Amino acid sequence: MSLLPHRTLTVKLAVLTTVALLTVGTARAHDPGLSSADLEVRDETATLLITYNERDIANLIGESPEDVRAGKAPAQEKLEQLARRAAVLRATGEPLSPTAVVAKPEGENNVEFRYDFAVPPGAAEVAFESLLLTELSFGHRQAFAARDAAGTEIARRVFSSRESSTNVSLDPAANAAPRSSGFREFFMLGIHHIITGYDHLLFLFGLLIVCRTARAGVVLITCFTVAHSLTLALSTFGLVALPGLFVEATIAASILYVGIENLFRKDGGLGWRWVLTFAFGLIHGLGFAGVLHEMGIAKTGSAAIVPLLAFNLGVEAGQLAIAAVVLPILWKLRDSRAFMRIGVPACSVLVAAAGAYWLIERTLLA
Repeated sequence: MSLLPHRTLTVKLAVLTTVALLTVGTARAHDPGLSSADLEVRDETATLLITYNERDIANLIGESPEDVRAGKAPAQEKLEQLARRAAVLRATGEPLSPTAVVAKPEGENNVEFRYDFAVPPGAAEVAFESLLLTELSFGHRQAFAARDAAGTEIARRVFSSRESSTNVSLDPAANAAPRSSGFREFFMLGIHHIITGYDHLLFLFGLLIVCRTARAGVVLITCFTVAHSLTLALSTFGLVALPGLFVEATIAASILYVGIENLFRKDGGLGWRWVLTFAFGLIHGLGFAGVLHEMGIAKTGSAAIVPLLAFNLGVEAGQLAIAAVVLPILWKLRDSRAFMRIGVPACSVLVAAAGAYWLIERTLLA
């Protein structure tokens, strides 16, 4: 029998593995393009708080995240200049000049821009526009929420570079009417997050590559889904809380473990792996919840229910769509002895290498 097909497959796998390993070092495991904007309007004053990831801001001002975090010159001066052009608030069609602007590093590796405004008496609405979204990374999303003096939410939107402004009615009668829940925006955000969540996808890939049957794949995906949905909800409502660094490091460790386990368990036997998948799924759910925490959703109490449901459904839709494409390809490849002998170990080494890289990045280099 000719060895050409085997050699061709080996070369393809070697190229794929090399390219993937090179991209692991440059790809961030989570989408960094998340920020929040919270507007509180009281009588004739308004306060706006915008929170960005420090890496996004550091890239914009050409300084290191460490200098931004420490408030060193000239990073702090650039930060203050950036804050003054980051957003605009209008009333009666005219831009409002802020009475105070504060730009400072904030915990959890974030940067805060805070603005105070005087709102003209009798203004029926204010218009908010976020001006930095076109300068940030592709796919950046910003969660906007507006509240009145009593803390009641009167507006909620998810912004992108294509849509970065909205009008907020200050009329109590108008705000008493049913408003859009933002379901579609958070559903799409969930899809976007799973598609760009390379660590979550690689964990799933590591699980599925050794599955021999559709039933085995469905069992593992179901365990993962139930587990991360549970902790996503519990964390969003503040019932479970673990340090972000621990969560991210454990997610990386789960990828490393699955990759190594695959090298010793090529038969696809489930055994107790569904239990392990469920346990790691709980941790991945806390990682998903980090998105809603970063966007301020977790602070909104019962108002978080619709965003939580929509985001989780979006994650599941994206996850199932990817699995629907990947699984048939994997099962077709499993018909090849060469793939089972070379491809599965090679892919498992890639999974383990990525997990090891992210684990080091999130512990020793954090």
